[in-house]
Amino acid sequence: MAPLDIFAWVVLLVVIATLVAAFLALGMMPGRIARRRGHPWAEAVAIGSWATLVFGFVFWPLILVWAYVDAPAKREAPR
Repeated sequence: MAPLDIFAWVVLLVVIATLVAAFLALGMMPGRIARRRGHPWAEAVAIGSWATLVFGFVFWPLILVWAYVDAPAKREAPR
C-alpha cells in the first residue's frame, strides 16, 4: 500500500469521525439547553431533537427554538 493510499484512508476516517461527532453534538444540543434553562418539557425537547435528526432534520431548528422558549408562568387571579 502506497503512502498516499494510507493518507487517503486516514483522511477518510477523520472525515467520518467528524461527521459522527457533529451528528451527536447536534442531537444533544437542544436537550442540554432545555435542561440547563429549566424547561418544563426538557425531556420532550431532547427526544424531539433526536427524532428530527433521524427522520430528516427539517424540524430540528424548531426544536432548537423550543429549547429556548419556556412555558408562560400562570398568573394569580386578582383579589
